[in-house]
Amino acid sequence: MMMSFGKAVLKGTLSPPPSKSHTHRAFFLSAMADGESRITNCLISDDTKATLGAAESMGASVSVKGKEVIISGGKLHAPKRTVDADNSGTTIRLFTGIVSMFDEWVTLTGDASLRKRPMGPLLDALSQMGVECRSDNGRPPVEIRGANKGGKVTINGGISSQFITSLLITSPMLSHDTEIIIEGKMVSEPYIDVTTHIMSLFGVKVERNKNIMKVKGGTGYRPYDYTVPADFSSAAFPLVAGALGGQVTVKGLCMDDPQGDRVIIDILKRVGADVSVGKDSVTVKKKELKAIDVDIGGCPDLFPILAVLLSTASGTSRLYGAPQLKFKESDRIQSTVNMLRAIGAEAEGTDNGCIIKGKKKLAGGSVVTLGDHRIMMAGAVASLLCDGAVTVDNAECCSVSYPEFPEHMRSLGMKVEVP
Repeated sequence: MMMSFGKAVLKGTLSPPPSKSHTHRAFFLSAMADGESRITNCLISDDTKATLGAAESMGASVSVKGKEVIISGGKLHAPKRTVDADNSGTTIRLFTGIVSMFDEWVTLTGDASLRKRPMGPLLDALSQMGVECRSDNGRPPVEIRGANKGGKVTINGGISSQFITSLLITSPMLSHDTEIIIEGKMVSEPYIDVTTHIMSLFGVKVERNKNIMKVKGGTGYRPYDYTVPADFSSAAFPLVAGALGGQVTVKGLCMDDPQGDRVIIDILKRVGADVSVGKDSVTVKKKELKAIDVDIGGCPDLFPILAVLLSTASGTSRLYGAPQLKFKESDRIQSTVNMLRAIGAEAEGTDNGCIIKGKKKLAGGSVVTLGDHRIMMAGAVASLLCDGAVTVDNAECCSVSYPEFPEHMRSLGMKVEVP
């Protein structure tokens, strides 16, 4: 579906969707816990539905009532069918580790985009643990057979933190202790903090000494009633919209949650936006912006919207430190640069980010999203900088993480039309 977004003066208050990363983890841990867990304020989206389907495939009972999900787990078995993760990289990567505890062949796959995303480091790590793994050159579909018993494993931390999360959340279910040694620089490290935090709520402690992580085997998880916090990576879109187009308040934020994307607040301050922080809310007002350099290694999901934020900032900005962006729903470095150029901005991709030369005005144009939800939403927000409208294709892809995005933008005053 095509959708058009136009320049406007924004004003309003909204609540962002619940955290996608927290929802995925809570669903899988509840499925492995022996008993009933109640997860409230869940994000029910295309990606998290894939995780619920995976949980059901291994015997968990799932009941969805609005944004509340009740999961009864513990009595698990190997899935009897091929599990389709659709477009959810988190689902397939986390579930690959989980199904390694079953001594039966399990096949996991996804859509055309997901089948291009790398799984090699995770499969190599599982092989070190005695798990049989088959794949198409390290990409889905993957076939896994355990039984994984734990032990010492070494993994490259430079492509995706989801591989490490997969090993971590599986470890308490294995018969022996697990020791994970992470080689090289760990990308997206705050997501590991989210993982270990939620594991602790479900009764599992992770011992960590720098790049070595240890988890006791045989403990399993205890059921837990968990409330999912708001998603800072989704909140970034209306917050940046406020900085570019008026005044926006985002409420319902948990300021002490370990989400790495909460750094968006500090970045907005650094770039010169008028930012007011309350107990659980942030208000951002439009102001003249200046170019800055940002290390996005710990917050790669912010890359597209930060690129938009800086596209008219005075001077030259550099976003760097996130080579893993090449392995997202699209090659996000290239797709973000293409988006900016399509609307008249000046940007150049690098191996781990991009360089942006701020321009006073942008023209607008047509953005090819490649089905990437963050490109779609960043393109929409960019319309606030453009003399003409910005049209995006595959607008429905925002349902991956922020289904209400078009309506929320309309509620703030943005011109939103379906041509």
